[in-house]
Amino acid sequence: MKCNSRMSFSRRLFLKAAGMASLSAGSLWAQNETSDLKPSVLSKIRVGQIKVYPVKGDLQANHKMLMEILDTIEKNEKVDVVITPEGFLDGYVSTLETVGKEDMINYAIDPEKSEYVKAVSEWSKRNKSWFIFGCTRKASDGIYNTALIFNRAGKLIGSYDKLHIQTHDYKYTPGKHLKVFESDFGTFGVMICADRRWPETTRTLTLKGAKIIMNPTYGFHGDLNNCMMRTRSYENGIYIAFTHPGQSLITDPNGKITCDHSNKEKTYAVTEVDLSNSQLDRRGHIRDRRTDVYELYT
Repeated sequence: MKCNSRMSFSRRLFLKAAGMASLSAGSLWAQNETSDLKPSVLSKIRVGQIKVYPVKGDLQANHKMLMEILDTIEKNEKVDVVITPEGFLDGYVSTLETVGKEDMINYAIDPEKSEYVKAVSEWSKRNKSWFIFGCTRKASDGIYNTALIFNRAGKLIGSYDKLHIQTHDYKYTPGKHLKVFESDFGTFGVMICADRRWPETTRTLTLKGAKIIMNPTYGFHGDLNNCMMRTRSYENGIYIAFTHPGQSLITDPNGKITCDHSNKEKTYAVTEVDLSNSQLDRRGHIRDRRTDVYELYT
């Protein structure tokens, strides 16, 4: 296992090609729907994972905590993408029995107006880093468990809403898409916490071209989850960056663990992964699927 935490790294020249990640600059929520694999500029990327428990229901305290961690990363690291745990901004407040579905509006943000979002955007732009930010999002059609997606220019180019909801997650409106996003390091997907339990989630994102899946989470972690993530990576030939308040885990296309960081004294982990290992020529489990016989019988 290898997990590089707080390791000094010489800053890369920011590639002009990163501009390709703007994704329809005229639309804030532009998202790619193509299933074609795109040629990437970067092969190796450094993934930063926030690993600390936020305070339930205290957006201001959690924002302050996040910015302090990001300040440390900025001073000591070069990262290509940062991922927070699920619902980090509000502390995944839906798990509290004292918070009802009607109360969730009090913890939800409008990404277009939020000062918290603005601060993350500015950090992302200053550090030329992609950013996957877990929060509760307010929309005209409901309250969502969301991961906001910023590109290297600090532009909010999309969002992913948790698709599979159970128990306390019924306080959210379920997500409606499994789209992928284009970047200067290739195609990537996002899933949130329990979404990983359904193999259709990772398989769908893989078939749409994802080389790596960013996985903000707050649920269970440990041995069982390690096995699940290793299997999801192996059966699809991709990386998964499982990002939990108590564990930073990255599994590789061969089902091996690249990073397993659970040191309570450390608030983040930084790991380099080589995305050229993902999917390769789409062989193996992807190429050899038997779609001619995959049927459901009643």
